[in-house]
Amino acid sequence: MIIAIIGDSSCSTEEAKVAETVGELLAQRGATIICGGLGGVMEAVCRGAKSKGGLTVGILPGEDSSMANTWVDIPIATGVGYARNMAVVKSAQAVIAIGGNYGTLSEIAYALKRNIPVIGLNTWALSRNGKEDDPIIRAHSAVEAVDKAISLAKKKGGSSLRWTT
Repeated sequence: MIIAIIGDSSCSTEEAKVAETVGELLAQRGATIICGGLGGVMEAVCRGAKSKGGLTVGILPGEDSSMANTWVDIPIATGVGYARNMAVVKSAQAVIAIGGNYGTLSEIAYALKRNIPVIGLNTWALSRNGKEDDPIIRAHSAVEAVDKAISLAKKKGGSSLRWTT
């Protein structure tokens, strides 16, 4: 089972704490983490996952795999800039968005377009034609976000098995 974690490369202390807890919980549940591989939310989720023996994958915007944060096990250098956002979310059975800026918004859009469930923790809200049209599934804690992501990923066909290092 692969769960994408998306969020800004610079985040608040609170967002980093939440992301780290999400990473810990996902690793404990056997999920592989995929993210953009850089700092902020991505670094915090990878740090949390690694603290519990999890596997982390970073899809990097640049051509240099050494730019990945310290806790990325498998850095994938793309050289395609923000276009890598599509690969991050399309590689997962569910997405957890934590905070975020416009890059995160693009990942949310890619996921929703592909019917990949997005669980939101203090992230974007969407509207259309001035009316609320927000398909993001809201969570109010790391535990709730992980529970929802795992449940929805299983429905999408994600197995409970993962590669170990």
